[in-house]
Amino acid sequence: STSLKMETLDDLSDLAIASILAGSAAAFTTTSFNGATSTSLKMETLDDLSDLAKKLNPVVPRFDPLGLSTSNFWGTTQEETIGFLRESEVKHGRIAMFAFVGYIVHANGIRWPWPMTMDGTPFPETLNPPEAWDAIPDAAKLQIFAFVGFLEYWRECNSEKHYMKGGKIGEFPAFSDKYIPGSALNLYDPFGKNKSMSEEAKAAGLVKEINNGRLAMLGIFGFLSEQTIPGSVPALKGIVLPYDGEVMAPLAKSILPSL
Repeated sequence: STSLKMETLDDLSDLAIASILAGSAAAFTTTSFNGATSTSLKMETLDDLSDLAKKLNPVVPRFDPLGLSTSNFWGTTQEETIGFLRESEVKHGRIAMFAFVGYIVHANGIRWPWPMTMDGTPFPETLNPPEAWDAIPDAAKLQIFAFVGFLEYWRECNSEKHYMKGGKIGEFPAFSDKYIPGSALNLYDPFGKNKSMSEEAKAAGLVKEINNGRLAMLGIFGFLSEQTIPGSVPALKGIVLPYDGEVMAPLAKSILPSL
């Protein structure tokens, strides 16, 4: 098949939409770290979640109608499960923020001026973001998924302390210059701003990020809901274009075996 370029900003925004819908299997696995014990590391508890809820929104207390935070996923402790849930929310919030901005970019016809693929195929010109994703070749989508899978692997296996073992929620381990020239993939802190911030400032920034991520998740699914079920989000009536495709199918042809 034709070799394709790795998409940049346009396809990262498309990736964000697809990632929310399709998810990444690596995000739902655990990793063992030698020497990490629940007694030697700071593990968050239900009380910590209640305190965090007050910081996020003083009006709404801790909201967990499904009781996820009181569960024990994969035979782990409740504290480890809480670590998994906290990390998952931050990751999905970040993806949703990319998706929300990417959706607006596509809906306004903003695209790269160069070809999308090596054979000269241009970026999709539709103003309907899900249709723009559908127009991207599956080979290009698989490149995106592979890149995201690598980032997920790096997060899982290279943190000083795993987030289910008391590690920092939302932290992404830096890439060494000997592997990535100029540390171009240091997405967590590309400009080194966090190095000069106090721990209190970092904690306050994470609270803001969680709130922004939650709002972005509601926003991107609001867009998709109104597109696929007209009238389901009255505030968006006439603002977003209808879409009759399958929002839960990231690829044109499934790579999974038929049942």
